[in-house]
Amino acid sequence: MLAVNYSTLRENMKKILDIVTDDYETVIVTRKDKKNVVVISEEAYNNFMENLHIMGNPANYDWLMESKRQFEQGRMAVHDVEEEYGKK
Repeated sequence: MLAVNYSTLRENMKKILDIVTDDYETVIVTRKDKKNVVVISEEAYNNFMENLHIMGNPANYDWLMESKRQFEQGRMAVHDVEEEYGKK
C-alpha cells in the first residue's frame, strides 16, 4: 500500500494510476483534516464487491468453505471442456 499527498497525486497522476492498475497496488491519498481517499483499480473493486456479497450470505459462505475443504482433500474432478461439450 502506498500513501501520497494530493499534490503528489496530481503531479504524477498517470504514473500512480498505472501502478494501481498494473501492479494491483492500493494508494491512499492523504488530505488535510484526515479526509483521506483510497484509490484501487476497477478490477480490485469488483473483486471486493463480489467477495462482500459472497461472504455476506451465510449459505454462500458455507457452500464456498465446503468446496474449499473438498478441494484441499483432493476430492475434485478435472474435466476437459472441449471433450465434454465439443468445440464451438
